Amino acid sequence: MSASPSPEVDAVVVGSGPNGLAAAVTLARAGLTVEVLEAQETVGGGARTLDLELAPGLVHDICSAVQPMALASPFFRAFDIASRGVTMVAPEASYAQPLDDEPAAIAWHDVERTADGLGADGTAWRATLGTLSRNWELVVQLALGDKRSVPPAALTPRTLAVAPLFGALLGAQGTPAWDLPFRTDRARALLGGVAAHAIGRMPSLGLSATASLLGTLAHGTGWPIPVGGSQTIIDALTADLREHGGQIRTGHRVRTWRDVPPARAVLLDTPAGAAADILANRLPRSLERSLRRFPHGNAAAKVDLVLSGPVPWRDPDVARAGTQHLGGTREQMAAAEADVAAGRVPARPVTLVSDPSIADPGRIHDGLRPVWAYAHVPAGDTTDPTELVTRQIERFAPGFRDVVVASRGVCAADMAEHNPALVGGDISMGRVTMADMIARPTARWDPYRLAETGWYLCSAATPPGPGVHGMSGWHAAQRVLHREFGIDEMPDLGPAGSAPPTA
Repeated sequence: MSASPSPEVDAVVVGSGPNGLAAAVTLARAGLTVEVLEAQETVGGGARTLDLELAPGLVHDICSAVQPMALASPFFRAFDIASRGVTMVAPEASYAQPLDDEPAAIAWHDVERTADGLGADGTAWRATLGTLSRNWELVVQLALGDKRSVPPAALTPRTLAVAPLFGALLGAQGTPAWDLPFRTDRARALLGGVAAHAIGRMPSLGLSATASLLGTLAHGTGWPIPVGGSQTIIDALTADLREHGGQIRTGHRVRTWRDVPPARAVLLDTPAGAAADILANRLPRSLERSLRRFPHGNAAAKVDLVLSGPVPWRDPDVARAGTQHLGGTREQMAAAEADVAAGRVPARPVTLVSDPSIADPGRIHDGLRPVWAYAHVPAGDTTDPTELVTRQIERFAPGFRDVVVASRGVCAADMAEHNPALVGGDISMGRVTMADMIARPTARWDPYRLAETGWYLCSAATPPGPGVHGMSGWHAAQRVLHREFGIDEMPDLGPAGSAPPTA
């Protein structure tokens, strides 16, 4: 089956998340006619920023708020978002891990300052995260590749020295050897909280890979917050797409292949199962079965809050971080994640919190500020997360309830209402295990191409997986250009007249 016998456009992209737009921009920059179809009335998928009408003048990041990978990803570095008016501000502390019975562990942007606060584990932190952060570009190349090839930039003597350290940290933290190399509860909790950006059992290699990458970026680039919200990244992508002739049609839900206009190539920024539904009975049976079997992970339940003042953290240093990981010790987080994996809502779920006004004071209006939070819960759970999240914040910030002016809870089962890709609340578009990150969504050599169809998958259900990095879309677009259009030279993505970023 070809994508269409009489194409109206060269390429159609279904879904306008960061990966879909990265693919669309790449194709349009190569001179193709491109149309993006989006089911929602607004563009951006998990990177949208909207007025939820909780307070006048306040906007909220719907899913993704803090963007370390958008600053570090090879796609966005080539696209050069800074030259397009997107301002990213990294707070002096990337993240904080409050603890019940001792001062919080803080991952400052400055690795030396972080190590100084970890006592007996300071030397080990410098030797691992410090070394990796000085080579963060190489770590990103290793982590955000297509899992099928070795990036050319990785074939250097320096990389051959850094890669074993990255692998050793990943292996130790993802196995029963996860007590190494750290000896204190503070350092173990600090790294464990980063692992919890993926949702799964602890320890596991999938979560360890997340911790190793994001922990590296915490000291390398910092964890920046986009001024004005994550939507500014989306707006930069859509502006460039339109400048190069691309079109975007919102309110257009694609349920089957018949809902897609004729095109020589179609790229799906959707979950693997949705791709199988759209192309039902038009793919090889084995591939369709594999797409349907690709497992979803457990879920996030979201709470948007309006506060009359800053969160009253017990430890004042916690307020200096752009992100807070609430779960206590590593053992307490592991127990909560085990409950989630067993289908139980934890009494104290792992919870992530961010107040964007720490980096972007303009988000405060009339003394009110938006705060973003989500808790880990079982897939498809119908529990309103507001009280769960409130109790967990109050645990580390007594008096928090007193500053809450308004709130909006979205249970895991309802997360797909504002973004159909978040099936059952799965914000990773597929389970995060090491096997599922490599064979994502299948073990085929080309995980993006949907057989001999002219259709491709370009979402976080393909390598390198979840995150606002655009790399899945970029990898897929390169294959589309080569196979469907015979274009082997990738287009320049930078703004006209700008110098390409150096690696």
